[in-house]
Amino acid sequence: MERKTKVDAVEGKQEIIITREFELPLNLLFKAYIEPDLVEQWMGNKVLKMESKPHGSYQFETQDAQGNILFRANGVIHEFVPDAKITRTFEMENTPFPVQLEFLEFVELAGGRSKLTMHVIYKSVEDRDMMLQMPFAEGINMAHNQLEKVIGKLI
Repeated sequence: MERKTKVDAVEGKQEIIITREFELPLNLLFKAYIEPDLVEQWMGNKVLKMESKPHGSYQFETQDAQGNILFRANGVIHEFVPDAKITRTFEMENTPFPVQLEFLEFVELAGGRSKLTMHVIYKSVEDRDMMLQMPFAEGINMAHNQLEKVIGKLI
C-alpha cells in the first residue's frame, strides 16, 4: 500500500521534509493540529497542555493501563498564523533525541482539499539519521491516515 505522507530526507542534511495532501478543507486540517480534543483523537496521546498562540506551549503523553508514562513530548510555539503556519519546537522527553525545530505550512487546494508541509530540522545529521532508523515514515503516515479519518467525520 502506497504511503500518502511523503518523507524526503536528502543524504548528508539535517532536515526532513514531510508532505501530505488531505481530502479535508484547510480550516479542518489546521484545527486538527490545534484543538486538544481533536489532537487526542488522531494522535492517540493525552494532551496535557495546548496553548495555540505565539509563545504558547504544548505537552502530550501516553500512559499504559498501569499509569506508566510510555511517551511524553513538549514544545514551544514560536509563530502561529491561523490556517497557514505553525513554527514550533518538538522534544521527546527521556529519549536520546534532542529538540527539533518544525515549520508547519498549511495550504488550501482546489476541491475542498488541503496540503501540509512539515520542514523538520535536527541538531545534526546523525540525529536526523537516528530518527530515520526508527519506523518514522510508517508512523507519521499512519497518524495522518488517522487524522484524515477522524477529521473527515466533521465534514
